[in-house]
Amino acid sequence: MMNRILTTAGAALLCAALVCSCGKKSQDMAAAAQSITTECTPEVLELVGTKIPVKISVTYPAGYFHPEAMMVVTPVLIYEGGQLTGTPFVYQGEKIKDNYKVIPTSGGTVTETMEFDFFKGMEKSYLELKSVVILKDKKINLPPVKIADGCNTTFQLVDTKGVYTYRSDDYQEKIVQTTEGQIMYDVNSAAVKGSQLNSESIKNMQNTLREMQESDRIKITGTRIVSYASPEGGEKLNSELSDKRAESAGKAWKSISKDIKASAPEVKSVGQDWEGFQEAVAKSDIKDKDLILRVLSMYSDPAVRESEIKNMSALYTELSEEVFPELRRARFITTSEYNNYSEEELKKIAERRMYILDEEAVLRVASLTEDPDRKALLYRLAAERFGSERGLYNLAMTCLDSGKPEVAEAYLEKISNPGPDVLNALGVIAMRRGKLDDAAAFFTKSGDADAKANLAAIDIVHGSYQKAAEALRGTGNVNEALSELLVGRLDAAASAISSDDARSLYIKAILAARAGKATEAKTLLDKASAADASLKERAAKDIEFVTIR
Repeated sequence: MMNRILTTAGAALLCAALVCSCGKKSQDMAAAAQSITTECTPEVLELVGTKIPVKISVTYPAGYFHPEAMMVVTPVLIYEGGQLTGTPFVYQGEKIKDNYKVIPTSGGTVTETMEFDFFKGMEKSYLELKSVVILKDKKINLPPVKIADGCNTTFQLVDTKGVYTYRSDDYQEKIVQTTEGQIMYDVNSAAVKGSQLNSESIKNMQNTLREMQESDRIKITGTRIVSYASPEGGEKLNSELSDKRAESAGKAWKSISKDIKASAPEVKSVGQDWEGFQEAVAKSDIKDKDLILRVLSMYSDPAVRESEIKNMSALYTELSEEVFPELRRARFITTSEYNNYSEEELKKIAERRMYILDEEAVLRVASLTEDPDRKALLYRLAAERFGSERGLYNLAMTCLDSGKPEVAEAYLEKISNPGPDVLNALGVIAMRRGKLDDAAAFFTKSGDADAKANLAAIDIVHGSYQKAAEALRGTGNVNEALSELLVGRLDAAASAISSDDARSLYIKAILAARAGKATEAKTLLDKASAADASLKERAAKDIEFVTIR
């Protein structure tokens, strides 16, 4: 607030000059007082945290302050219900022998900073300066001068209930399954023996596929035939042998699947099965299996590696007798898709046959349940029946939803491996208790997205609006809109509002009022007040709406 009128300071100096008979006529002194400027920052008082900071700058022209004069200036904040007196500022002329700030006859600028504790009722307030001029044995009380109006408390719209997320379930609406059978070949042969078509492996696969066909929930989606040769006999020979086995396996599949509805298979020939060899050796009881695998890993040339295998197979008969025979094969791999219970089916099952649902299904039902008591019951069931820490954590979240942080904390303390989400939830509990330092420590340690948003809420409370705005940008959190409003990015604030909850409507009303849209602001205030009656009382005192009342 910049004043070039007869301010308190100007009037004080004018009176001092008059008392001292400085030789100027009163009208000249009045004219001189007009050159004194007073600036108050901010122009409208603003609450930051729990304090109202103020900076006052007064510029005096040359030859104005009497060298033997003193002036005591007292800031007074007057509000509904009382007033608060700040620490007086004392100034002295050049000839005064004291330790106060000297105002030289050559003029200059004096800047003072102060802060007031905030009390309820200060939303409607003003700041004035009361001054006393002292010259020798005379004192002159000057009329008080108002230098700032109101107190902006917009930051108090910050949401400090905290952001937290439920843990998700792993319930699969569609489950992909594979069914496998295989046939074995003799050494250097691609002929399929009849015994292989009736092997236990093939029969089990056939029985499983027939059962699938009888279920209206399962659909066979594809079949692959993969043929191999053991890594012996030469790379070219094994490649050709694998191709022939792929061809014979394809013909065998027609016989195996004659009563099974399946699409034409995809056929693949691998050739020498190095991966299968390594896996078979690793699972075997061969004494020096680690040595065998380490030696073979030293060679990338297939021919050299095959030569080494031949040498080893002469030394380790288990390779020829146990490992190689298992690699002369063709695999039949059928993929199917199981349609699990739909959400509606889960809800019905949960009403009567909850006992048939597994952990993931119970967690999914709980997430679909709107009734808070039943939701909590289902999460408790998952925790107790399956030892589910996700159920226990989500049970704690239902307590936060219902305003029971103490109960939530008790559940969270039972979680054996607290992750970032647990730390964030503990921070939310601390924040709701007003222990912001403890909350910030939890949020910092957590570091997840919710914790960062919650830490930004604390930044808003502490007046670090720019830092909060940068952290919240793009979150869609109501605090994002508020932080952008507090740093003056009104378009960004409007864009950040993604819902029509009471707090968001109130922020929209502020934006409308600042844009001079009185009718729109009043409509939005009515909607916000209807959703939250406390906002109606706030709006009546909010300086944001002083121009539209």
